[in-house]
Amino acid sequence: MIEKIKEISAKIYNEVVEIRRHIHKHPELSFEEKQTSEFIKNMLDEYGIEYTSGYVKYGVLGVIKGKQKGKIIALRTDIDALPIQENNTDYFSSENKNIMHACGHDIHLASLLGTAKILNKIKNELKGTVLLVFQPAEEKLPGGAKLMMEEGVFDKYKPDLIIGQHVMPDMPVGNVGFKSGMYMASTDEIYLTIKGKGGHAAMPHQITDTVLAASQVIVALQQIVSRKANIPTVLSFGKFIANGATNVIPDEVKIEGTFRTLNEEWRTEVHKLINKIAKSTAEAMGAECEVRIIDGYPYLKNDELVTENAINFSKEYLGVNYVENMETRMTGEDFAYYSQKYPTTFYRLGTMNAKTKEVFHLHSSNFKVDEEALKNSTGLMAWIAYSFLNK
Repeated sequence: MIEKIKEISAKIYNEVVEIRRHIHKHPELSFEEKQTSEFIKNMLDEYGIEYTSGYVKYGVLGVIKGKQKGKIIALRTDIDALPIQENNTDYFSSENKNIMHACGHDIHLASLLGTAKILNKIKNELKGTVLLVFQPAEEKLPGGAKLMMEEGVFDKYKPDLIIGQHVMPDMPVGNVGFKSGMYMASTDEIYLTIKGKGGHAAMPHQITDTVLAASQVIVALQQIVSRKANIPTVLSFGKFIANGATNVIPDEVKIEGTFRTLNEEWRTEVHKLINKIAKSTAEAMGAECEVRIIDGYPYLKNDELVTENAINFSKEYLGVNYVENMETRMTGEDFAYYSQKYPTTFYRLGTMNAKTKEVFHLHSSNFKVDEEALKNSTGLMAWIAYSFLNK
């Protein structure tokens, strides 16, 4: 069956590339993926694959039933883009202003459509059912994964396991990577507002220096990581707005950041520490601090048995030398919601040109992939699905 899947994958490669380029040219933001959803449904109609739609408005669930009954495996892709203006000048570069597939979701989507076509061609050989999860809104809280499950995407067909893949810009094309167990971090958003009596910067004794207080708050919060954490923890602030002037201290300063970790008890404790440290530090500077913490995605944990099997299947399909071991990452993914409820594995697909070794980072306006990655991405996922159902 490997050779048959590889043969089909090779035949549809150019088609999958064109699908990817179409999706890349027409990106849509989270919760706004109307045309992308229509495109997916049109392709499934063309392939003769049944589906239901309307999950979180634009989510689609395709269903491929094997000739024999058996397990149910779900294959998931995200379909949304990012609010980034693309700097690339390819003919298929984004034509939508300030919207870009800068995280590889176009690759994920094209790959799953290619995988769907392969599996549909061999469905008489399948012992079970394959679910094709085309999920919106991975890039924006509360996340399409959580919402699709809440809307009953798996009510009729409950998966025995779920598989997902994500591009890896610094991994060579042809390679994939796996990490068993804890893999990706929870992702909470931190919003702080430091308030006081602003005024003339030349008379700091008559006002509250909100800028200094906000700076002290950021510095003080770093002790959470440097002095209290004994497990992987990230607390970073990327937005600091003090809308004053050279001689004006503003009445308030706004700070935004992210907190990430791999342990739920520690996650809860840090939320309390952020509140306590931020407020007490601001108070010591004569200001007050409002703290708002938005719970983001949970940690992503790959099931050990599912991951071990997926690694073995990948080695069968690609060869032993093309399957890498991954390290734990502090990035986040809403695929984590699936991993909290079902046995899952979330693996990486190399997209770096092996010759040039150029790395185009995720969420960058210059993000690019080597489309040779699509030669393996479709067939490998099809082989993994087939193997889980039939072996």
